[in-house]
Amino acid sequence: MELFEVYKRWDIEPICGLDTTLWDKDGNKYTDLYGGHAVISIGHSHPHYIGKVKDQLGNLGFYSNAVHNSLQEELAFLLGKVSGYENYRLFLCNSGAEANENALKLASFTTGRSKVLAFGKAFHGRTGGAVAATDNPAIRAPYNTTDHVDFVPLNDLEAASKPLQTETYAAVLIEGIQGVAGIYEPTDAFLQGLRGLCDRTGTLLVLDEIQSGYGRTGHFFAHQHAGIKADLVTMAKGMANGLPIGGVIISPDIPARYGMLGTTFGGNHLACAAAIAVLEVIEKEKLIENAAKIGALFESAFREDKAVAEYRGRGLMIGLQLKPEYIGLRDRLLFEKHFFTGAAGADVIRLLPSLTISEETAGNFINAWKELTA
Repeated sequence: MELFEVYKRWDIEPICGLDTTLWDKDGNKYTDLYGGHAVISIGHSHPHYIGKVKDQLGNLGFYSNAVHNSLQEELAFLLGKVSGYENYRLFLCNSGAEANENALKLASFTTGRSKVLAFGKAFHGRTGGAVAATDNPAIRAPYNTTDHVDFVPLNDLEAASKPLQTETYAAVLIEGIQGVAGIYEPTDAFLQGLRGLCDRTGTLLVLDEIQSGYGRTGHFFAHQHAGIKADLVTMAKGMANGLPIGGVIISPDIPARYGMLGTTFGGNHLACAAAIAVLEVIEKEKLIENAAKIGALFESAFREDKAVAEYRGRGLMIGLQLKPEYIGLRDRLLFEKHFFTGAAGADVIRLLPSLTISEETAGNFINAWKELTA
């Protein structure tokens, strides 16, 4: 049996990692500035994380949600404290797509409405409802096509206000920063305007912070730069540093009813222990502050760089739009300088490193970039 192809892959197999360093099976050393799609939030093989996961696995890795699990309560308390969403409730699942599916389901249950307003270039996951709210026909099968989702351009408040004049939509679904699209930010004014429009029509504002959350932008969630609160916040990638987990933060104004949501694996003991360890490290090592500091260093280096047509993003969620003559730089960074980076098409390099990245590592990357573009 052969594997179904998911991504176009390089012929590199990492087998060991420490903080922002990876080694492949042939002993080659790489610097990881992508973290496997923004998943590695506290670095590879962090000792506190390893200890917490090992201890939990030695006791109990899984039991169902039909019994009490105090690790879920510990995670909810700590997440509320660190994120600023203390009076909200937490639903735990396994992935970002699941988080978005359940958030939209809750919005529909709560409002009694069926429509969702989403945005051009959005990406919300690869399950049915999440794909329907994703503006990418290449991944939307006929099965996923629906009249329940409408799209308007990002940062066009007038376009968004037209459909939101009436009590038609259950939810507005928006990424804190669009990641897969190539790092496009909703402006603070746009998010504030959406919050007002939703309040006037009883529409729930759902912030997809799956890639942009967990301290990556210098706030715990990217939308907090705009000074707003969402009705529902979805999370996943950085939550457990590689173990599958997702979550929905739910406003206390949304009524809960037994049986509305459910999950078998969501919030299992091992995933919760890993997620608790991540939050403990983020808080103890002041990684949100580090993300802002190293992000400013990258911005200073690349905002006016001769190879960069446009610098986009905040903190450690960065998109570098390459000028045409520098397309191909990502492969050169990997194979000549041994730096892993991400991409959004051929002309955008995405930087999504661990929040533990040091000034020295950032400086090494900047120097390597300058050497290749000299």
